Amino acid sequence: MQARTKKAEGGSGAGLFEPDILLPNQYFAAFRRGRAVEGERRLMLAVLEDAVDSYRKYAIARDPREQACFLEAREWFFSADRSWLFAFENICDVLEMNADYLRSGLDKWRRALTAAAMRRAELRYDDALQNATA
Repeated sequence: MQARTKKAEGGSGAGLFEPDILLPNQYFAAFRRGRAVEGERRLMLAVLEDAVDSYRKYAIARDPREQACFLEAREWFFSADRSWLFAFENICDVLEMNADYLRSGLDKWRRALTAAAMRRAELRYDDALQNATA
């Protein structure tokens, strides 16, 4: 016996098992229409918080795995790619945050942290020199 397939109204065999395709702008339109999507917004906020935590925690890491975590977070923050639903810029749009402002703040924070770490290293080096000559 042959399995029957129900044909769609247009005459094609597509229908029941055809994948749904949803563009990012269609997905985000639901947010703008005011639908109850608090769960999705909370998930996006959690993704953003995790990325900020990884960026800050591993900004001056020396361990290769920790450096990889930092670089992955940094690449995500500084990417302009919007093709992925949970891309940084898409999340910022949904959460009504300024992506460039957040990027700028993270970059300033990292530069200040790096400068402070370099000053500490210089002080330790100077102390070591003084102890060696004393």
